[in-house]
Amino acid sequence: MKFDVKTTKPEAEKVDALALGIFEGESSLAADVKAVDDALGGVISDILAGGSFAGKGGSQVAMPTGGKIGAKWLVLLGLGKAADWKLDNWRQMAARVVASARDLKLNTVGAPLPDRGRLDASAPDLGQALAEGALLGNYSYETYKTERDEPKVGVDTYVVFAGHYDAADLDRGIADGERISTAVCLSRDLVSAPAKDLTPTVLADKAKLMAQEVGLTCQVLTEKEAEDLKMGAFLGVAKGAMESQPPRFIVLEYLPNKGEKPLVFVGKGITFDSGGISIKPAEGMEKMKYDMAGGAAVIGAMRAIASLKLPINVVGLVPATENMPGGHAIHPGDILTAMNGKTIEVINTDAEGRLVLADALAYAEKYDPECVVDLATLTGACVIALGHQAIGILGNNQTLIERVSAAGERAWERCWQLPLWEEYNDQIKSDIADMKNSGGRPAGTITAAAMLAKFTGKYAWAHLDIAGTAWEEKGRPYAPKGATGIGVRLLVELARDYAAQKAAKPAAAATA
Repeated sequence: MKFDVKTTKPEAEKVDALALGIFEGESSLAADVKAVDDALGGVISDILAGGSFAGKGGSQVAMPTGGKIGAKWLVLLGLGKAADWKLDNWRQMAARVVASARDLKLNTVGAPLPDRGRLDASAPDLGQALAEGALLGNYSYETYKTERDEPKVGVDTYVVFAGHYDAADLDRGIADGERISTAVCLSRDLVSAPAKDLTPTVLADKAKLMAQEVGLTCQVLTEKEAEDLKMGAFLGVAKGAMESQPPRFIVLEYLPNKGEKPLVFVGKGITFDSGGISIKPAEGMEKMKYDMAGGAAVIGAMRAIASLKLPINVVGLVPATENMPGGHAIHPGDILTAMNGKTIEVINTDAEGRLVLADALAYAEKYDPECVVDLATLTGACVIALGHQAIGILGNNQTLIERVSAAGERAWERCWQLPLWEEYNDQIKSDIADMKNSGGRPAGTITAAAMLAKFTGKYAWAHLDIAGTAWEEKGRPYAPKGATGIGVRLLVELARDYAAQKAAKPAAAATA
């Protein structure tokens, strides 16, 4: 899909469909809508007066224009109450614009931007949100489909009517949105791929290829190198599949600024999670290919950050392995020694994510990081606590937690903080090791994070549990059913925030 920013009037442009947003309960039409209404002889006013369409959020009506305006079809999209309108609503509207044209089997669609004052957003922000909504809403994973009831029709051109906004600023924002959306779609593709075809080795190969495309450095540690580093927790999980699918520890580096501390992003990369000897129920196990969604988010975010050329050092770490039963698999009751020398009693082999993350978080220390953020589909308990709307966030540094949460608000990948009080450590105390890898069902998300915290003592750290948000069951405007790519846009926004802070410091010093 390409975007075409124009300064022409919406009613005059020759497109297959013109999409107009209508707010609920407003007595007067926006200027662009009124111009189209006048050209059509008041048909929009008549529809609103008739009551069958009132602008309620999610509602829609489409009609042919009879050649009275440049567009062949007119689509009215209900936007809901104007008072509730946020930048993410604009992202959602762009996705709905594309979906409506696709449903009508049309190739080109145009839509004006919201009137100034409707959104407290700049032209670049609007352009980025528009591109993200349109491209992510148009996403589908069809790699393995060989049959289709009818030919697929996709939107190839989205015309953006600039109105009162600067076209060059919109173009710049759209370009950023395209780069970020490409990264999110990469993450979605990785998560969607079957575990048979996306092994730890293949995931590492895809990370290498991506790194070459955008100018990242990629190093992949083999099981021998992980053994030399004494990554006993990571290798313990890998033992069940070691002979058929060896593990890989992926290290991606984007270091444009010599001598500066990097942000380090860590993503759980379990390419299939059977639960190991503590095997999962058969029902729903097919979705456990998505247990590497945290790793996919890190790979996607690293691609976006490099392609955006953000002036900030960032490192991505992805410990990738399968978690399988087998003759060499770890048993409940085994004790593993992590890279930092701490010992872990394995209570449940299905609590494997925190084991691979333990060694990755210990490895992160070598970078003397500015901060570390990890993402993982870690606990079913997070789904019970927060459902499928919010990312659970915990950590050892409140300033970082608030900064990550603020980035999540801007990206609309929202986080909700859970406590990480000292008392929760009682649940993971072991009689024979430094800690247990499971504290049981009560506060499962928190006790998992409590274990991770024992590997993060020397830097600011935030943990994101994306178990409830990495997979979409029903489908939303720009998150179709399946993998969501959650975390990519949040991490990009966080990196931008750090880059902006760094840029502001010299300016402040110069002023002083």
